[in-house]
Amino acid sequence: MSMANNQGESGSSHLANLKRMAYFAAVVETGSFTAAADRMGITKAVVSQQVARLEREFRTTLLTRTTRKVVPTDAGKAFYGRCALILKEAEGAFAELGEVAIEPSGTLRLTAPLDYGISVVVPAITEFTQRYPQCKVDAILSDQSIDLMSGQVELAIRVGWLTDLNVQARQIGAFRQLLVAVSSWHRQVARLKEPRDIEALPFVANTALRDPTRWSFSRNELERQSVVVRPAISLDATLAVREAVLQGAGLSVLPDYAVAKDLDGGQLIRVLPHWGLPSGGVHAVFPAARFRPAKVRAFVDLLEARVGSV
Repeated sequence: MSMANNQGESGSSHLANLKRMAYFAAVVETGSFTAAADRMGITKAVVSQQVARLEREFRTTLLTRTTRKVVPTDAGKAFYGRCALILKEAEGAFAELGEVAIEPSGTLRLTAPLDYGISVVVPAITEFTQRYPQCKVDAILSDQSIDLMSGQVELAIRVGWLTDLNVQARQIGAFRQLLVAVSSWHRQVARLKEPRDIEALPFVANTALRDPTRWSFSRNELERQSVVVRPAISLDATLAVREAVLQGAGLSVLPDYAVAKDLDGGQLIRVLPHWGLPSGGVHAVFPAARFRPAKVRAFVDLLEARVGSV
């Protein structure tokens, strides 16, 4: 017989003995095989047979059986003392596991894009830690995607169009792309009639995007125009692009969450507002797994509620 088979049989034997330990403890605590069987929801014959096998395997009499009651021997009393401790620890472990599954706790490790992270995720993190003080959050805000299979994080917030493979995702929101300019450019942009007119103006490109120079506009679901811009400036971060636009460097396409305050405050204006650009999704992305820790579920629910209320 191979060593692997011996190890497998040993593991099975230990598992069987753990079950017999529980049967034995129930007999001692209830004083009879019948009462123990009722407590555990099995037949009296099963309890009796399994305790007998335990005694045979270790060649020790654990119980003295009479017609009126069952009492432990000295060896049985000593064994029961150890059994009670082990079973109590096991019960506590399962109770703790149940609490972990229900109540968020521990450190949540997540990643999000820098711009969306600052604008939306950080406020959600603050609310989350206030609501669940037993939780901590370790967040990586970066426009570089972190591989979820690396084990660095257990949750990623992805903005845009998903390219991850072997992951599970849940859409929690959406965003619009807006063509914007600094408000001092209002005369120049007022003269624009259609998307191809922007080719004559300076443009700030976001090289963090897959195709930062080609944009597809639509109006009334019937008219469509594709525009290829020649950037005056190329930057690799959304917040940097926003700052360049605010400084008057050129037009650009930016997500609504990154420019909402600037538009409300009048620092930026929309360009060609009757022409739209494709919308994108906001997804919570997880490594492939059957179960999610309570902290992950709670944070995603909270973030989704915040995104939906905006």
